[in-house]
Amino acid sequence: FPPPEDFAQQAHLGDVSDYEKLWQESQRNPVQYWEGTAKKYVWWETPWKQAFEWNEPFSKWFIGGKTNAAYNCLDRHLEKNGDKLALIFEAEDGRVENWTYKQLHREVCRFSNALLSIGAKPGSPITIYLPMVPEAIIAMLACARIGAPHSVIFAGFAASAIRDRVLDASSEIILTSDVAYRRGTKLDLLKTVEEAVKQTPAVHSVVVLQREKTAALTGVFKDWSTLIARASENHEAKSFDSEHPLFFLYTSGTTGKPKGIVHTTGGYLTSVISSAHMVFDLKKDDIYWCTADIGWVTGHSYIVYGLLGNAATCVLFEGALNFPHPGRIWEIVDKHEVSILYTAPTAIRSFMRTGEEHVDKFKLDTLRLLGSVGEPINPEAWMWYHRKIGKEQCPIVDTWWQTETGGMMITPLPGVVSTKPGSATRPLPGIVANIVREDGSSANAGEGGYLVIEHPWPSMLRAIHRDPERFKETYWSKFKGKYFTGDGASRDADGFYWIKGRVDDVLNVSGHRLGTMEIESAIVSHPYVAEAAVVGKPDELKGQAVVAFVTPKDSAGLKDFEKATAELKAHVAKEIGSIARPDEIRWTKTLPKTRSGKIMRRLLKDLAAGKEVTGDTTTLENPGLVEYLH
Repeated sequence: FPPPEDFAQQAHLGDVSDYEKLWQESQRNPVQYWEGTAKKYVWWETPWKQAFEWNEPFSKWFIGGKTNAAYNCLDRHLEKNGDKLALIFEAEDGRVENWTYKQLHREVCRFSNALLSIGAKPGSPITIYLPMVPEAIIAMLACARIGAPHSVIFAGFAASAIRDRVLDASSEIILTSDVAYRRGTKLDLLKTVEEAVKQTPAVHSVVVLQREKTAALTGVFKDWSTLIARASENHEAKSFDSEHPLFFLYTSGTTGKPKGIVHTTGGYLTSVISSAHMVFDLKKDDIYWCTADIGWVTGHSYIVYGLLGNAATCVLFEGALNFPHPGRIWEIVDKHEVSILYTAPTAIRSFMRTGEEHVDKFKLDTLRLLGSVGEPINPEAWMWYHRKIGKEQCPIVDTWWQTETGGMMITPLPGVVSTKPGSATRPLPGIVANIVREDGSSANAGEGGYLVIEHPWPSMLRAIHRDPERFKETYWSKFKGKYFTGDGASRDADGFYWIKGRVDDVLNVSGHRLGTMEIESAIVSHPYVAEAAVVGKPDELKGQAVVAFVTPKDSAGLKDFEKATAELKAHVAKEIGSIARPDEIRWTKTLPKTRSGKIMRRLLKDLAAGKEVTGDTTTLENPGLVEYLH
């Protein structure tokens, strides 16, 4: 699918030969490319003395340079864009709040002063446990403004998850709310935090945004509005070193202990502001909506820092995309005239499942660009998104990146790169990627291998907090001098990358290596199927047997599951070959997912093997499902 002609004509990067030249030069000299990018996209109070330092596996970027993340997102826009909308907030009940850059700046300054008044200090981490409300973004930017790294925890995690993250980060301040609203119910966040704080003795202040205004706050618990009422709205942003920690973000490990991914300031801003500008082809009148939560890296990079760094207008929505009716997401697109929509393949497949009649009620005629994030998108979902949502007029940017990479790594640039359903296409300029064999040598076109990044980039994680050995072992031990992504991939004859999913999701069946993503795509292409997750289980004969957990479409109205199982097995054999035929198919109404919408395959692997579920399950959206799937 080449870029639509009218899109390419007005794109920031619309000339293929200019793009090829830029891309080739960035591959030859990535440091020079990133220096130019940092100068173009980021405000620096003090220029850097040295662009890059590499003491494998530790890197530093823009050494000696000083900047401030909140200044980049707010202050520098005030003169030209002070009255422009920064945020359009829609609550689950449909209530809307509009925030201009001036208003957001004023509240961030006020909250920065409030934090300083309760003892917040540069370099001392602050934990944020807030729903998707403007105050969550105000909290993040206020932390960045005063140089206190933030650790955002998704507002839905249990008390034990908060406790572990607060203790690991050594946070002394927690920012939270009394309630969150989701699917017509109230979630008691304050109760969860109260439980966590009993086991975190170093916490001296819990600032509570009282949306219901019913809690009597005593002791370490302080009222948000009382604090800001006393605070001045004047605050001068102080610049911090480029390598000053901006945030910690905890991800679930395969062990029970979450990993605290550390991101710093100057390099991170360079990557996310530039990639948002190029990949979303941002224009001054765009209305952009990323459906992710700020508790995940997507919310950090492509709601807060990348988009506000570009003076963009962002929709912020608290609530479920299919509540109170299955077309809520499309209703919001029409209501706010969204032009750029960035969502997850999981969400796209769920909308396919509920039926096209829920899309047909809406115009969706303001959309000009679609994006996909979170996991590889299967070709069937890509085509539905293209046809049904984009009306075959909107380029799709299928973005591959990770919490650890900070920003996008492999994705089409929509004015110059043709797309193929299911492929993330090419690395962005400045990203030197490769696919290698077990011995580290480059794989041939069409040959599967390990996805690696061969040169450091500015937004890469700097460490796992308090665990340098785990950092070295996880990312740098498999291939010397190369960052190992943990993903399997292949590259076709055009140099396009096809991400196969985690290599621990690659099955070895009778000596054949099969990507679970490939089998899942084949299963989901069957008309009965809405969603599927494939895992391996130990098998004496084959080494590993293929087990598929499958969710049928509501419209399929399946009754005879034995017949459907036989049909589906035959379908996979026809699509891929008999070696990929699932040994076992388990039908289920829903799959175990993290709250960011990712299927928790590690858990399914334990279930398929008949083992007890172990490791960190605090990220599960539906924990009761584990018993049901047994």
